[in-house]
Amino acid sequence: MAAKKRRAVVVSGVRTPFVRAFTDFTLLDSIALADEAVKGLLARTELDKKSVEAIVWGGVVLPSAAPNIAREIALDLGLDFGCEGYTVTRACASGLQAVTSAAAAIERGEYDIMIAGGSDSTSNAEVKLPQKLIHASAPLALGKPKAKDYLAAARQLAPFTGLLPKRPQIAERSTGEVMGESADKMARINGVSRAEQDIFAARSHHRAATAIQSGRFDREVISVTTPSGKVVNRDGLVRADTSVEKLARLKPVFAHDGTVTAGNASPLTDGASAVLLMSEEKALSLGYTPLAAFRSWSYVSVDPADQVLIGPAISMPRALAKAGLKLADVDLVDIHEAFAAQTLSVLSALRSKEWAQERLGLSDAVGDVDIDKLNVHGGSVAIGHPFGATGARMVTTMANELAMTGKSTALLGICAAGGIGASAVLERV
Repeated sequence: MAAKKRRAVVVSGVRTPFVRAFTDFTLLDSIALADEAVKGLLARTELDKKSVEAIVWGGVVLPSAAPNIAREIALDLGLDFGCEGYTVTRACASGLQAVTSAAAAIERGEYDIMIAGGSDSTSNAEVKLPQKLIHASAPLALGKPKAKDYLAAARQLAPFTGLLPKRPQIAERSTGEVMGESADKMARINGVSRAEQDIFAARSHHRAATAIQSGRFDREVISVTTPSGKVVNRDGLVRADTSVEKLARLKPVFAHDGTVTAGNASPLTDGASAVLLMSEEKALSLGYTPLAAFRSWSYVSVDPADQVLIGPAISMPRALAKAGLKLADVDLVDIHEAFAAQTLSVLSALRSKEWAQERLGLSDAVGDVDIDKLNVHGGSVAIGHPFGATGARMVTTMANELAMTGKSTALLGICAAGGIGASAVLERV
């Protein structure tokens, strides 16, 4: 008789409030935010911190002095010195990558108790110096320079141009295309209007505001005390009073004739999310009630020069196929809202027969997503998007929703730089 397959389950998840960059969390870097999230998770679950066997963490803007955030968390919080830790980066899908990597490790039998998540602090993004300046000055900083070495460095810098740091941009290395430009292009290709984007953005804010006001997010959002002593316990970006009319007054950001604005795009955000995963047997033996488990996941890539953020329109159907499900079978759909234009473009592709035939090898369209099932508590346009944390936030929100409502399945979709699409199917335990 075959042995019962191990199953990794989501036991709990928490996150810091998500706040606009350069506001309340400016003095908390990615590691400090990660510490807060994991500390809050341990407190919320009353788990003995010495029992955590490994941490997997996702990040995009990694601190150069200590890029393996996972290991720093274990050391900062006094976890067992044997607690393993490694950090993954898959652009905006990093948080989901961390969680599914942990789930896979548990299902392989490597560990029984793991924490996975992600964090990013745009406020503490490092400004890159021009390589010309680095090449000239590094020997001085790393060695024991003499007067002649300084003269040599000066000669190397001449002519003294191009020495100032350039403004950081979220752009594709291979194409130079800025993400907002990509979203504008997707809107044109898929016929997504400015009005549709503003309607979508307003709905995201209203649903997130309702989730806050009703206490729905109380299960996941923890309180953070900043270095100045301020207590932050609510998301700082959600605007309950926004409207389509207000959003319509905003000017395009990336092109004078574009449709992407500050109101229908996700803002630069600081925050962290953490998820506790265990083998199902371990969770039950410790008295925990699992929330959900992963039925499948899928990671794909597309040509960044085409539609760099369209990846979920491929990864979502593939995750469904692996789970043995159709789109109509799932109870909830949660799509990362990098831009309203990008999310609406993905939805357009999913209901396109031509897309299904040309890109998925299917005879019929994947299907139309019921708006009542989609992003039921809002998404990144309203809540914010700390790059490495969003995937773990989505897992937490959907796992809680399945457990609280008794619904069976949730489909997640995330777009990411480099033409990446990431998806997973969660099922209630």
